Amino acid sequence: MTRTRSGITTAIGVVLTALMLFPVYWMVNVSLTPSQNLRKSPPNLLPLDATFDGYARVFSQQLPFLGTSLLVGLGTVVLTLALSAPAAYSLAKLRPRGGSALSFILLIAQMIPAIIMAMGFYAIYLNIGILNTVWGLIIADSTIAVPFGVLIFTAFMSGIPNELLQAATIDGAGYWRTFRSVVLPVSRNSIVTVSLFAFLWAWSDFIFATTLDGGGDLQPITLGIYRYIGNNNQEWNAIMATAVVASIPTAVLLVAAQRFVAAGVTAGAVKD
Repeated sequence: MTRTRSGITTAIGVVLTALMLFPVYWMVNVSLTPSQNLRKSPPNLLPLDATFDGYARVFSQQLPFLGTSLLVGLGTVVLTLALSAPAAYSLAKLRPRGGSALSFILLIAQMIPAIIMAMGFYAIYLNIGILNTVWGLIIADSTIAVPFGVLIFTAFMSGIPNELLQAATIDGAGYWRTFRSVVLPVSRNSIVTVSLFAFLWAWSDFIFATTLDGGGDLQPITLGIYRYIGNNNQEWNAIMATAVVASIPTAVLLVAAQRFVAAGVTAGAVKD
């Protein structure tokens, strides 16, 4: 009975996984389908007459957008880690006054809709002159990632034994040296987790991009796909090829960092 139930569970899992991944497969299938076969009825379930014309157009037209998204994503990761890691160390180990209230405010900040924040950023950026710039996008995307990063880092750093920090203090290390030489090296899982989510949010952002960088010289891939659809709404193989290429970096990062993410997200969930 146990073996039968396990087989049924596995079969259900495989079916559900196939259903969830079918849109991804169809995206790849359409990206390889020649233009003359896109309106074929019924459509080909397999790319029998595969063509790479769509991918050729991607690399000739969309590379600047991909480069901008990469720059924004990496900048968001750096700024998020630079702000959230020290803040979490202070909340977890230094116990400042008002720390609990600050943690609650950070939690509330994640509930604010992005479109409301975008409108506020627009007025501020217009006044200080960083509208339609990459730096503006990096700062805006970091406002979503930093509260999440502080919560993840705080949960992880709270589990670091105080004896480890006390040993560093006895050896003459100050707060900053202890944070840099002791806390950060043992926080690898949480660093990878926060970095991954910050990059994914920046890479997939559309609301901040279209509001704060709609007229900039350097625009992310989300705007590239949006405008490509508007200008070439019949070239679905090229549109889907753009989506496939834009999905590759995130898919690779998720596969490479999945074990670190699992450890980082669950850190602090169980106390001894």
